[in-house]
Amino acid sequence: MAGERKLLGADRGDALGAGGEEDEGQSLWSSILSDVSTSARSKLPSGKNILVFGEDGSGKTTLMAKLQGAEHNKKGRGLEYLYLNIHDEDRDDLTRCNVWILDGDLYHKGLLKFALPAESIGETVAVFVGDMSRPWTIMESLLKWASVLREHIDKLKIPPEEMRELEQKIIKDFQEYVEPEDALSGSPQRRGPTSSGTEDENIVLPLGDNILTHNLGIPVLVVCTKCDAVSVLEKEHDYKDEHFDFIQSHIRRFCLQYGAALIYTSVKEEKNLDLLYKYIVHKTYNFHFNCAAMVVEKDSVFIPAGWDNEKKIGILHENVSKPEDAYEDFIVKPPVRKLVHDKEVAAEDEQVFLMKQQSYLAKQPATPTRASESPARAPTGSPRTPGRTGPTAVPSSSPMATVKKPDPNIKNAAASEGVLASFFNSLLSKKTGSPGSPSGGGAAQGVAKKPGQKPVLTNVQEELDRMSHQPDTVLANSSPTENEA
Repeated sequence: MAGERKLLGADRGDALGAGGEEDEGQSLWSSILSDVSTSARSKLPSGKNILVFGEDGSGKTTLMAKLQGAEHNKKGRGLEYLYLNIHDEDRDDLTRCNVWILDGDLYHKGLLKFALPAESIGETVAVFVGDMSRPWTIMESLLKWASVLREHIDKLKIPPEEMRELEQKIIKDFQEYVEPEDALSGSPQRRGPTSSGTEDENIVLPLGDNILTHNLGIPVLVVCTKCDAVSVLEKEHDYKDEHFDFIQSHIRRFCLQYGAALIYTSVKEEKNLDLLYKYIVHKTYNFHFNCAAMVVEKDSVFIPAGWDNEKKIGILHENVSKPEDAYEDFIVKPPVRKLVHDKEVAAEDEQVFLMKQQSYLAKQPATPTRASESPARAPTGSPRTPGRTGPTAVPSSSPMATVKKPDPNIKNAAASEGVLASFFNSLLSKKTGSPGSPSGGGAAQGVAKKPGQKPVLTNVQEELDRMSHQPDTVLANSSPTENEA
């Protein structure tokens, strides 16, 4: 009996020991499952999206490729895709963030259904890109792409309750923005103590005017690329600080309406690229972010969502003469310089060219250089009046013959020939007496005319003799041969 009791006691002890080991095993498995579930919740979420809009040539692909770490990325068409590697050093976790870049042509806006379906709207951040090298296009581009995104979201037909929750989250994030220096002291910028003086019961201040009037339900970021072109605008287009303040004020008002952040970047100078990456990761994965706003430098502006208001924008108006002007009236597009592309002309052969010139010169009428070769000689060849004898026409040919051979020793002989030719032309064409003649009808007596005939030269010798005796006549420099005639 005693042996049986001992055996039963041993069996009972073995059973109790086995039960204790089982309890320890269950607690171990519970601990492992708890750790797995905790680590699963702490992992970076997948399926986050960045949706990029902008005009062709604004630098969308180059900017996102630079954030990815690639030096160069070829531009595609339609809807481009790439990704950013997101690494959480605290959790030692790595994930990928999808980046969708929509083509600048509105024809491709239908592709948004692949980049932004209804189930991923809560996991998406929108980026609107403006080109600072062409500031006259920025506002038109921002308004256009914001309208495209709004139209697409409306087509998703998201339930009103879900859409209201997304919009309220954007409003809350805007209102609860805290300056980095204030975050360390625990005093939020947009919150304040109640009347009781306790900070535990804080109230949220209401939104100001023109803030989040166009709430898309997703975070928005406005990125101005190519800010290194500020110096080019100053030199080539005579831009002043007034112009850059005017541009910034209009962009910041747009950002207020959509609750968006604003950042100026330059891939060429690698300006604010690291800041842009950190802010995108902050808005997408809620990483800690402690960079303050920057508004001093005109080419490296950074304004986080929730920091700005109308009062701060009004400071820019101190340097703007007409802040109420329309954007396109003050930031005017420069005139387009039309490039004239000259067609290439093949040079012809040298001998062919010379032959054409020779043929052209041969067709030209000979230029009269002497009075005898002048077309005014024609009247002398007219039919003579009947009854006139041959010798009467001799005096008319004598002076003409003497003009053909001027004395080479006489100065201005060529000019004298021209004067004589003009004189003979006027003499032969006149029908009435010339000035200076002895009588008004002197020239008329030297012309015999019949109906239907041209005037015939007569008594030319007498007129020449009269002219040769006048001291101021144009024949003063004539040769002795001409005076003797």
